[in-house]
Amino acid sequence: MALNLLRKSQELFIFLTIRILLLVFRLISHFKASPSAASRRLPPVRDPLLLLPATQLARKIRRREVSSVEVVQAYIDRIQEVNPLINAVVKDRFAAALQEATQVDKLIEEEKGGEDVLEDRLPLLGVPVSIKESFAVQGMPNATGLISRREFVSTSDAVLVALLKRAGAIPLGVTNTSELCMWAESNNHLYGIARNPYDLNRTPGGSSGGEGSILGAAGAVIGVGSDIGGSIRMPAFFNGIFGHKTTPGIVSNDGQFPPSSGRHLEYVSNGPMCRYADDLLPMLRIMAGPNLKMLSLDMKVDLKKLRFFTLPDDGGRSLAFPVSSEIKDMQRKMVERLESDLGVRVEEVNFPELQYSTQIWMTYMSLPDDDGKPPQPFTELMGEPGPPVKPLWELLKRLLGMSDHTVAAIGLAISEMANPAAPPPFILQQKKSLQEKVDKLLGTDGVLFCPPHPRVAPRHHEPLLRPYDFSYTAIFNILGLPVTQCPLGLSKEGLPLGVQVIGGKLQDQVTLAVAIYLEKTFGGWRDPGSI
Repeated sequence: MALNLLRKSQELFIFLTIRILLLVFRLISHFKASPSAASRRLPPVRDPLLLLPATQLARKIRRREVSSVEVVQAYIDRIQEVNPLINAVVKDRFAAALQEATQVDKLIEEEKGGEDVLEDRLPLLGVPVSIKESFAVQGMPNATGLISRREFVSTSDAVLVALLKRAGAIPLGVTNTSELCMWAESNNHLYGIARNPYDLNRTPGGSSGGEGSILGAAGAVIGVGSDIGGSIRMPAFFNGIFGHKTTPGIVSNDGQFPPSSGRHLEYVSNGPMCRYADDLLPMLRIMAGPNLKMLSLDMKVDLKKLRFFTLPDDGGRSLAFPVSSEIKDMQRKMVERLESDLGVRVEEVNFPELQYSTQIWMTYMSLPDDDGKPPQPFTELMGEPGPPVKPLWELLKRLLGMSDHTVAAIGLAISEMANPAAPPPFILQQKKSLQEKVDKLLGTDGVLFCPPHPRVAPRHHEPLLRPYDFSYTAIFNILGLPVTQCPLGLSKEGLPLGVQVIGGKLQDQVTLAVAIYLEKTFGGWRDPGSI
């Protein structure tokens, strides 16, 4: 009884803190938005090169049907056209990218081994890529939205960036994030707020929101995100693209800020974000590096031999809001089409433990590692490279418009003050029970469909009113499962709809195969400028 009261008091404390902060901050933030940008739409895509998957672009470049310089220039032109509206790319390297593209074209001209040799050795040769700013890219900032790190420039590449470069990809720049990658909206006081290409009044999500936004706007074809609570999948959903949260431990986290601590490496996953489903698997092959052998990406997946399950919502009893009828209806239509096309049966399932998804995520995120070392306090990260911040002092400064930190970051720092000294046994038991049920259900051939969020992309700053809606994605981080976020057309308002495709541990190839089917069936990404 005492633990239940403590847990409920903690939840109420966090909820009321964020609500009070919002009353003042939402008005201030509203007037900071650009009225001219908010009232305009993105221009449609005109260059046909922007409408080809990365794998097709790489093939055309290898065959000299188009030059890498032409492709890179086409994407530079598109970024320059849309970025003033969406604020997704925070630092470009266009001059360096064009130089690298020139070198690619020269290499292809001089190559004697033929196209097959180039494809095997450099599968993304000459193809542009965008990178989330939290990953180190040599010569680029790596501040993750912290004003105190604005002068920091990376002197080397993160492991996954180096792997993509080694495969021939050409980074165009780095993209906007939430402050310290710990919020559902990409907004910070260093770079400003990123916008959704389908509606500039709405958020592209977080923390990989800049990636989602530039990809959705056709300013990039492939990109890189990270996900510890939905930071790939929510932006992929809000921006109408594909995003894959890999099985944890497959893609290296070295070279990302903030670094993982506590048990975070068990829950964080880095992965590809793409406009086209066909690019997901080739990207993952490259990004996995030496851990590729842990997966079965060469295994041919027969969709008709899989077992399918659907989860319409979390039972409606959690801290998150219930799923909207429009998202539920789209998932139901997807299930009906799947059954009709493949001749399979999709079974509806529910897990009562999901009503505690938020509490499970918060509890496990605060657990110490095997050596007993707890996660680095958020107040320390906010103060990098100086001393820790004082949350209540930052709250006062924020109310006066003087803090360098966002209300979301301050709210998270304050919520840490309410963390219980020991993890609640009841929540640990709920996670254990849920893990056993889901692992048994999925095995090696099971697929679970689940809403990625209770609603389509919300308006700017509205996540502060509904801070726990991320639980629909976050629970699968704690369960350690691969998940592919797939677009499923548009809502009545012209905003992307979508679904999470969840597989068993290390069964990434299964969810990627389903993603290709869903793209062919429901059309995948839609040009926001043509809606």
